[in-house]
Amino acid sequence: PEGMEPLADGEYDAIIMGTGLKECVISGLLSVKGMKVLHVDRNGYYGADCASLNLTNLYEKFKAGEPPSFLGANRDYNVDLIPKFIMACGNLTKMLLHSKVTRYLEFKSIDGSYVYKNGRVLKVPATPEEALRSPLMGLFEKRRFRKFLVFIDQYEADKPETHEGRDLNTMTMRELYVDFGLVPDTHEFISHAMCLQLHDDHLDEPAAPTVKELQCYCYSLARYGTSPYIYPLYGLGGLPEGFSRLCAIHGGTFILNRDVDEILKDANGVAYGIKSGNEMAKAKMVIGDPSYFPKDAIRPTGKIVRCICLLNHPIPNTNDQESAQIIIPGPQAGRKNDVFVCSISSAHAVSARGVYIAIVSTLAEKSNPEEDVKPGLDLLGHVIQRFTTVATTYAPVDDGTTNKCFISSSFDETSHFEGDVEDMLELYRRVTGEELDMDINADSVEADY
Repeated sequence: PEGMEPLADGEYDAIIMGTGLKECVISGLLSVKGMKVLHVDRNGYYGADCASLNLTNLYEKFKAGEPPSFLGANRDYNVDLIPKFIMACGNLTKMLLHSKVTRYLEFKSIDGSYVYKNGRVLKVPATPEEALRSPLMGLFEKRRFRKFLVFIDQYEADKPETHEGRDLNTMTMRELYVDFGLVPDTHEFISHAMCLQLHDDHLDEPAAPTVKELQCYCYSLARYGTSPYIYPLYGLGGLPEGFSRLCAIHGGTFILNRDVDEILKDANGVAYGIKSGNEMAKAKMVIGDPSYFPKDAIRPTGKIVRCICLLNHPIPNTNDQESAQIIIPGPQAGRKNDVFVCSISSAHAVSARGVYIAIVSTLAEKSNPEEDVKPGLDLLGHVIQRFTTVATTYAPVDDGTTNKCFISSSFDETSHFEGDVEDMLELYRRVTGEELDMDINADSVEADY
């Protein structure tokens, strides 16, 4: 059009806005498929909401003045704005392997997974031997728990001989627990700390999907033996960067520090490009995170409170471990939603030696966000500095098939990626009309395949 310049090459197969993890995964996968991709971001760094910041940027973002000198060198810090661990054999690992992004990253396992029960922080047993010593259950309950885990371990949906006469498509999760004689306290810790269920609705739904999640937890745990989680050295910001390298290698174009003024649509409301200043680019589709789209294209789904804390000690009652995850089941804190605590340190190259980062996150239920994160903060001991954010989460109003605007959902409140990967796979399906092949063994992130 008159007076408009082309933005970069001007014509693309897809324009992607925002370099958050979900958008970078999609741009990486689309460029591997041979599509011509333009990727823009209003910030001068990769990662959007899930960036990892150094100390100065962190203090600047929260307008907290100058960081105190005793915290050490700026370059030692990579603090995640959204804290999450990766399930070792889960779907994100499969995605990293599938796209070969693992070659740009180095992972290290998390030292321990804990659950809060009756006022105490207790380790989720990592082996049958640990289960027999665990104060989470009484003696007879431990035997029933062990028997239950043996059943879960050998269960295969397509092999009826492993079902022991149970149909998990009709039997509910609660019925399955009761069938093994497990008491409600045990249901709670298995469901919240191992199956990673967020509330109790799943108890009265068919057991099959929850059992699948429990198997993923158990396989991941067996893989590294300390906890089922792994985490990249130098923070999660490395993930979107890895996928953007993949996109760039396949000819994708990246422009940072560039805000989008308008998504261009034709008379029928179908998107055909973007405008930025007096430049424009055209594409067959526009993909992005909710912050790039008008209010009528997205709907709020809730509010998440996250509190980033700097400590000069490991979290008490976690065996002085350098990294840990604690899940506080909602009912244990008189809440509907679980509270998540995760902590990492210099062992994962995210802070200076002797400084530990603990992040508490949960869905907002109270009028005051401080009350929401209190159950988690209470477990941390002395805190040097904390930064609290309250973020509204959004989801798209429609699937984008008709108007060619494909929007991702905001990251959830959990301290793992399982729910977010579902959204990524769904986004890929909406954009390409096909399923991403996830039939890959996630046994190792080291293999060069």
